[in-house]
Amino acid sequence: MRPFRAADAGAALLLAALLALVTACGSRLPERAFETRPTAHPSGGEPLRVGIISSATSPVGGDAFTGPRDGARAWFEALNARGGLNGRRVEVVTCDDGGSGVGNNACVHRLVREREVFALVATTALEYAGAPQVAKAGVPDIGGQPLTPAYDTYPHLYGIYGSSAPRTGASPGWGGVLYGGTEVYRWFRSEHGARTAAVVAYNQAASAAYARLVAAGLRAEGYRVVHEQVDFALPNFRAVAADLKAQGADLVFDALDTHGNARLCEAMDAVGVRVTAKVTNVQNWSSAVPRDYAKSPVCRQALFVTGSSRNYEDTGHPAVRDFRAAMGDRPLLSQWQLEGWAAAMWFTDAARSCLAGGGLTRACVEDFVNRPEPYTARGLLLPVRFEKLAEPPKTRHTCLSVARWRDGRGWVTQGDMNTNCATVPQLGYRP
Repeated sequence: MRPFRAADAGAALLLAALLALVTACGSRLPERAFETRPTAHPSGGEPLRVGIISSATSPVGGDAFTGPRDGARAWFEALNARGGLNGRRVEVVTCDDGGSGVGNNACVHRLVREREVFALVATTALEYAGAPQVAKAGVPDIGGQPLTPAYDTYPHLYGIYGSSAPRTGASPGWGGVLYGGTEVYRWFRSEHGARTAAVVAYNQAASAAYARLVAAGLRAEGYRVVHEQVDFALPNFRAVAADLKAQGADLVFDALDTHGNARLCEAMDAVGVRVTAKVTNVQNWSSAVPRDYAKSPVCRQALFVTGSSRNYEDTGHPAVRDFRAAMGDRPLLSQWQLEGWAAAMWFTDAARSCLAGGGLTRACVEDFVNRPEPYTARGLLLPVRFEKLAEPPKTRHTCLSVARWRDGRGWVTQGDMNTNCATVPQLGYRP
């Protein structure tokens, strides 16, 4: 399977940090929270209803969590235009939970209890408080973004990157401990000879926890680690940048929001910091780089992203071309849009396998997702598998998708994701 990396697993901690650093969201769902997406109308009886929950209006910022939703919508629109699921239209019902637990519970109740969706697809919830309801109802949740530990805790939930955890509903992972690999750090050490890495965090508990997780992975791979902390209220990024230069950092990782990252890059350019890589995660793998980093052209050229899916810029791959064609003129192409597309494809492939056999049931869809053969969404995902291991693995052979920003070219793939692989240690952490 493609297990959770320490860096990607820690992204949930980072998002928790960002949530704690902004104004707490209210308990009321925003207006127009529920929307039935209009689709084509092929014949074939009653439509099959699926739901998509996203924190579209979360306090972290507009459009931060809408990519998977938009990619999944594009898939289902294209599917319906081709005649639907064996002639049956797929009706997509979306719900914006506002980034709050109360809102998320309301979305789950609305979609699962009132609209009676057959399945959820591409869930992207900042606070997945309704996960126990989904699990209790036995509704398959296919290809969700693991922003919380829910996808390593509950049955019937299937995150886009897979899981080895028992998922009994009792606690995340193994007794409350999750594990992730160090392949990100191994790759930069092997491919670029990096030896000194800086980790920049806010002076806030969740941000610092994520920074410690990254630092532990770096140390396990033999790096000298430089810790940098900035005050959230009055950040002095210029002082951090000056110390990065003095310490001779090869790599920079962070536990900052997009705004903080942009200001850090500006400060690095201002004091003349030159690094091998300024590394970010899949959430920031988007076409917004020229806008977000407009004032830091040197740092911008050192931006790298890592993930578990094929670069949305790889138009030489047929599955990427299909995705790009279906997205059309939709704004802000991002890796999360591609992963939402892959999640909807995963559900569709499962449903088709059931229709070709004994009939479409939730149990049959889950049998497809739980099969031992890994799923790749026609080459868009690194192989995904769900296991229920009694004990966590000590090491895993894992692979990595890497891209680097280049002005005028966008995100340029660095090596083939199916060969950027290594056997790395698995480090435990508490979410």
